[in-house]
Amino acid sequence: MYEKSQQLFERAQQSIPGGVNSPVRAFKSVGGTPVFMQKAKGAYLYDVDGNRYIDYIASWGPMILGHAWEPVVTAIQEYAAYSTSYGAPTLLEVEMAELICSLAPNVDMIRMVSSGTEACMSAIRLARGYTGRNKIIKFTGHYHGHADPFLVKAGSGVATFNIQTVPGVTPGVAQDTLTAPYNDLDAVKKLAAAHKGEIAAIIVEPVAGNMGCILPQPGFLEGLRTLCDAEGIVFILDEVMTGFRLAPGGAQERLGIRADLLTYGKVIGGGMPVGAFGGKKEIMQLIAPLGNVYQAGTLSGNPIAMIAGYTLLKELKNNPSIYRELEEKTLYLRNGLDKVLKAWGQPYQINQLGSMISLHFSEHPVTDFASASAANNARFPAFFHAMLKRGVYLPPSAFESWFLNNALTYNDLDSTITAAEASLKDLN
Repeated sequence: MYEKSQQLFERAQQSIPGGVNSPVRAFKSVGGTPVFMQKAKGAYLYDVDGNRYIDYIASWGPMILGHAWEPVVTAIQEYAAYSTSYGAPTLLEVEMAELICSLAPNVDMIRMVSSGTEACMSAIRLARGYTGRNKIIKFTGHYHGHADPFLVKAGSGVATFNIQTVPGVTPGVAQDTLTAPYNDLDAVKKLAAAHKGEIAAIIVEPVAGNMGCILPQPGFLEGLRTLCDAEGIVFILDEVMTGFRLAPGGAQERLGIRADLLTYGKVIGGGMPVGAFGGKKEIMQLIAPLGNVYQAGTLSGNPIAMIAGYTLLKELKNNPSIYRELEEKTLYLRNGLDKVLKAWGQPYQINQLGSMISLHFSEHPVTDFASASAANNARFPAFFHAMLKRGVYLPPSAFESWFLNNALTYNDLDSTITAAEASLKDLN
């Protein structure tokens, strides 16, 4: 069933560390051979062995309208003929910035970069330059890319591989990163009091997506906003996953919260490598060449990434009903999974907001990294492979959110629910 994938994986391990270019793809936490993809269209992935899968990764979020959405493909083809990179300003960059500012609340100015990691790294540097302080607060199990300050008690692949300390991250960097449990406002207040006048920024995934989909408890984000105002701390929302996925204005709009700085990625590139950070003008104008906080990138504002993202965002702005359709499909999937899981009779939790959802084999609510880790995660590999065998491609880790795309049909959702029912029987 996976003969060509097996051969490719063996070949890849000779020239690529671990055989993959991003750790979770290696299937280490679920076992077995990574599936090598050949193409994708709409809601489906097709591997090199000719197998088709209903996709619940959506390239980890950006394929919100499905793979190879024709307007994006056409736009990329057209603009690639002009050149794939200039290293000079373009009209597209201006139009993209104006579009994002029109969609996202509280974003006066935005700077394009090439990845979510770069966006979060730059936002932290800017916050430090703005405040003249060094320390940041992040949350255990949250993932803001692989820049050194963020690899302290991080989520995503770091959680998947249970890497508690990362070689190469110096003690000096680590001591400037303070961590608190997600949804624990009192813990954050204690950190702020213990390091009064030293904290430049609090950075948070408004809806965590790198330890499963975990929602903010009522009052948590609002409490962080109040604390930042009181202590002169820059409040950063990492919307690399949630931006333009949960609503046209991202988590800020959906949850009614306002940040000082925001980071974006995923959807704004339509599947191309891209990131961005933006926010209040008084902070953003400290970035070079206006100010002395330096940030640069040869491929920042790359024309192919810009036209892909602009085409997708324009569609989302013009047709906001897409978000309602996506949520209705996600709720349909949730209700179907809930029904078969209840019949299965073992403990479980389903977390969901908008088109993000995750399943946890736990008898207790999953509200932070500790409760996500305490789930019976040993059950997930068997469930993953049982679903894969039935043509459903889930994230290959218990610590990742699923992402729905609007190309999914209700027949696809019914097939997924049926596959889940059969797969749960395999676990007994």
